[in-house]
Amino acid sequence: MISAGDFRNGVTFEMDGHAFQVVEFQHVKPGKGSAFVRVKYRNLKSGSVVERTFNPSEKFEQVRLERADMSYIYKDGELYYFMNTESYEQIPIHQDLLGDVLRFLKEGMVAHIVTYKGEILQVELPISVELEVTQSEPAVRGDTAQSAMKTVVIETGAEIKVPMFVETGDIIRIDTRSGEYLERA
Repeated sequence: MISAGDFRNGVTFEMDGHAFQVVEFQHVKPGKGSAFVRVKYRNLKSGSVVERTFNPSEKFEQVRLERADMSYIYKDGELYYFMNTESYEQIPIHQDLLGDVLRFLKEGMVAHIVTYKGEILQVELPISVELEVTQSEPAVRGDTAQSAMKTVVIETGAEIKVPMFVETGDIIRIDTRSGEYLERA
């Protein structure tokens, strides 16, 4: 059990049969009255974020999320198949659950599959990935008047902004959280 007074960023707890993760918290002690905890938390299944105040003594069941490293092996229609790197068990994950992960997911890539009570909640990619530029327009002399960035297409089909010197065939490192170019690999 965990009390609301012990909430910190990243803490996961169960309330009303659902798993939540603390995104932001603030302990408030007003001049008059009793203290309270203002918490912004995210529903791990739906992804919705809610803000609410709790009495610091309220108790909740602490949630233990399970993470497994799984390798993406292939796509079949709307299902993406991942293989557990330890047990070689294959599981299908619907594209709706993957969301933005699809922008940077390629075959053979290892992802962290987060589960709770046997149900898949999230798929997390490494913080940065290396992908090849498959389509790039050549830089034009004097094209830097407004911005020194151009749009390229990477091997997963996603479009990202990169500096003008990046060309087709270059391997680039991308931040999977923000989708931004980091460097040439």
